[in-house]
Amino acid sequence: MTKALQTQVLVTALKAAAEPTRLRILLLLSSSELNVKDLTQILGQSQPRISRHLKLLSEAGLVERFREGSWVFFHVSDRSDGGQLTRRLLETVAADDPVVRRDRERADAVKRDREQAVQGYFQKHAADWDRIRALHIPEKSVEDAMLELLGAGPFKLLLDLGTGTGRILELLSGRFERGVGLDVNQSMLAYARSKLASGAFGNAQVRHGDLYNLPFADGVADAIVMHQVLHFLAEPAAAITEAARVLAPGGRMMIVDFAPHDLEFLRDAHAHERLGFAPAQIQQWFEDAGLRFLTLREMRPVASEGEQKLTVCLSLAVRPIMPDLDLLKSEIFEEVR
Repeated sequence: MTKALQTQVLVTALKAAAEPTRLRILLLLSSSELNVKDLTQILGQSQPRISRHLKLLSEAGLVERFREGSWVFFHVSDRSDGGQLTRRLLETVAADDPVVRRDRERADAVKRDREQAVQGYFQKHAADWDRIRALHIPEKSVEDAMLELLGAGPFKLLLDLGTGTGRILELLSGRFERGVGLDVNQSMLAYARSKLASGAFGNAQVRHGDLYNLPFADGVADAIVMHQVLHFLAEPAAAITEAARVLAPGGRMMIVDFAPHDLEFLRDAHAHERLGFAPAQIQQWFEDAGLRFLTLREMRPVASEGEQKLTVCLSLAVRPIMPDLDLLKSEIFEEVR
């Protein structure tokens, strides 16, 4: 980006944010995804007024909107230059400002109301998750292995792709400055939002997102986790390639999924597209996406007599800080020749 463009982006961002209500909206949207109804309740202003402010912020490239069913949610943009400048600007606002503190308290109340509305969904479907968990080793063992392999960080931005209930953001919350979980399932997102809002997870948020077209600029994430996601996807290789695009040099990507198995009922009962993956396949997809494979851990359960159990595989890769030397030499040779 040229210096002139940077200046223009900065001027546009400052003009859009230079109004008290819009600044308050940006502060709220920097840590949560909210819709117009949420913002009217928090800020005590009319729907038309809030909508006008959001339209201006969207046109300036500071916020993005996305639809979940009949609702439209907003958040500070992660892929635009204006959005990145906005986050830097908001870091200068005092956290103990009375207006800011009051807005956050009202936002917390709105999230608590949401939590009560979505508890029933997960209670209804909890048995499905319990049945699958019973097929492999205890989840705590998997989570302990994830913590060990991913490393202590701290990660400036961690992405949890296919976040589901938001459990991985909870698990890793002490290791990132900011964590974002993406999923396409609206009920899951509602549940995840309620869980994160009820705990001490102010550095984490979830949003609707397409794993094949991530709403992030190249190279912005320091860590990416895909926990029990690939077996739901029709094109897992494409999802890994897209995730690798937003991974920063030196950034780590962890995939947790099942080894190959024969439990066909999972296709019909739980919408599994794939019945596990061979470790060599995951490693090849990493390499095809420009990542360097680091390590694999296979966690095998003790199978009961006459019952097949699932092996969980944890695969870890890193985006090289420097290009592969052999590849670089090859490219130089081609240019000389």
